[in-house]
Amino acid sequence: MKKLRGQFHGLYWRQLSVTAGMVMLTLFLLGASFFSLSYNYARGQKSEEVMTKARVMGQLSVNYLENGRYLDIESLQNDPDFQQLASFAAIVSDVHFMICDTEGHVLLTTDKTLEGRVVTMPESMTREIMEKGSTSRRDNLDGLYETRRFVVGVPAVNPVTQEVVGVVYGVSTTASLDSMWQGFIGLFFMTAFVVLMISFMASSVTTMRQVQPIREMVQATRRYAEGDFDIRMYDYGRGDEIGELAASFNNMAESLQQTERQRREFIANISHELKTPMTTIAGYTDGILDGTIPPENERQYLQIISDESRRLSRLVRRMLDVSQLQAMDPLKTGSHFDLCESMRRVLISMERKITDRNLDVEADIPDEPILVLGDNDMITQVIYNLLENATKFAREGSTLYLGVATIDGKARVTVRNVGDTIPAEELPLLFERFHKSDKSRSEDKDGVGLGLYIVKTILEQHKEKINVTSENGVTTFTFSLTTE
Repeated sequence: MKKLRGQFHGLYWRQLSVTAGMVMLTLFLLGASFFSLSYNYARGQKSEEVMTKARVMGQLSVNYLENGRYLDIESLQNDPDFQQLASFAAIVSDVHFMICDTEGHVLLTTDKTLEGRVVTMPESMTREIMEKGSTSRRDNLDGLYETRRFVVGVPAVNPVTQEVVGVVYGVSTTASLDSMWQGFIGLFFMTAFVVLMISFMASSVTTMRQVQPIREMVQATRRYAEGDFDIRMYDYGRGDEIGELAASFNNMAESLQQTERQRREFIANISHELKTPMTTIAGYTDGILDGTIPPENERQYLQIISDESRRLSRLVRRMLDVSQLQAMDPLKTGSHFDLCESMRRVLISMERKITDRNLDVEADIPDEPILVLGDNDMITQVIYNLLENATKFAREGSTLYLGVATIDGKARVTVRNVGDTIPAEELPLLFERFHKSDKSRSEDKDGVGLGLYIVKTILEQHKEKINVTSENGVTTFTFSLTTE
C-alpha cells in the first residue's frame, strides 16, 4: 500500500493531475461564460419578441379598452370579433395574451386553462408597467402556473390621447429555451469528455516521455552509488532540456568513470612505488639484525636504507604537493610577475647539477621583464622540473637550452636537451603519474615519476597546456603563459 501510494505521488501522476485540473477548470470557465452569455442573449431576444407581439396586441386592444366601450369583464369576453382576433394572434405567435384593465384584472385571455377563472395579475407587475412602460420576467404569477413562464407586460395606450386604457401581458412557455439548454449542456459535456480524453492521452504520452529519462537517471545514480560507472543514459535524440540533461548525465558518468579509473591506477601505482623502497628497507634491516649481512658491509647497506627512506619521503611529499596543487586556482589568487627573473633563479639553483654532468647552457632570456599572469612559485616549480628533467636525460657534455619569447600576447617558454630520442608512442605518457620508461628507470633511480605530472597539473590550473617533441635525439618541451 505504501509503495502504491508512493507511485501515485510521483512526478507522472502529479503532472497528469495538474494538466487534468487545468483542462477541467478551463472547460468549466468557458462553458459557464458561454452559457451565461448565450442565455442572456437568448432571453433578451425572447423578451423583445414577446414584447413586440404584446405591443401589437395592445394596439389592437385600444379600441376595445377605451373609456366607455366596455365597463365590465363580461362585455369584453362576449365580443366574438375580439376573441377571434386574440385567439388568432396567440396561435400565430405561440404566445398567450392577457388583456387587463389598468388595475391588472384580466378581462380576456387566450389561455384555455384560465377560462372561467377570475384572474388578477400581481400588483407589482402592473405598477412596474405603469411606471416604467414595460415589465419582463420569469414568474409563475403567484401560483397561477405550476412552472415559471416568460411574462412580458406592456400598456395599451390610446394613440390620440396617449392615455393608458389597459395592460396587455404576453405569456410564453420556456420549453423551447429549456430544450435548447438541455441540448447545449449535453453537447457541452460530450465535447468536454472528448477534450478531456484527448488531453489525458496527450499529457500521459508527454509526461511519460519526460519522466522516463528521469527514472532511468534514478536507476543510474543508484548503480553509481554501488560503484558501477558503466551504465549510460539512452540517447533519445531530443533537443530539449531533457535531451541536454541526458547528455550532461552521460558526460558526468564518463568523468566519474575516468576519475574512478585514475583513482584505481593511482592506488595501484602508489602501492607499487611504496612497496619497492619499503621492501628494500625491511629486507636490509632484517639482514643486519639477524647477522645475514656481515658487519663490514653494514655501512654500505645502511646507506642504501637511508637512500630508500629519503626516496620514500620524497614520494610522499610529491603526492601531497599534487593534492595541494589540484585544490588551488592560481588565476584567482595569483598576480603578474616577471617570468624572466623566475627563469634566472631556476638556472642559478640548477648550476651544480648542470656542472656535474658537464653540460653547457644556452639561455635566451631577455633583459627586459616579461610580466605574466599566474602564481610565481608554481610556475617556478614548472621551469625547475622541466630543467631538472632535461639535465638528467641530457647526453653528457651536450648543451641545454632555456628560452622565452613573446608571441601573439603569450610568453612561450622552451626547454630543450640533446639525448636519446623518445619513441612517439611514449610521448603522451610522459605526463602520467608514476610513469617511467625503461631508459628513465635505469638513469633516474631516485625519481618518483611525478615531476612531469606536477608540471601538467600546474599548467592545467593556469588553463594552459604543455607540448613535447623528440626527434633525432633532441627533446623539446614548450608551454605558454598569458602576458600582461
